[in-house]
Amino acid sequence: MINRIAEVLKEKGAGNKDLVQFLKIEKETVSRWVNNKHQPTVTTLNKIAEFLRVDIRELLHPSDWSESKVKKFESKK
Repeated sequence: MINRIAEVLKEKGAGNKDLVQFLKIEKETVSRWVNNKHQPTVTTLNKIAEFLRVDIRELLHPSDWSESKVKKFESKK
């Protein structure tokens, strides 16, 4: 999974430090998230979305998989 935390922070005029203070966590943790080295849990993503006043989906990159790339499931009867 790739997130858009860094992009949304920038769009909202916020920085890593603001997120660190809001979540009361280590700055290294936020740094790993914004650099996509680690991913926050869904619960944490919800908190980040709340802080930035965005829908959680705004924090996630849309999938680059199109329906044509996804093989349809076929049951073996």
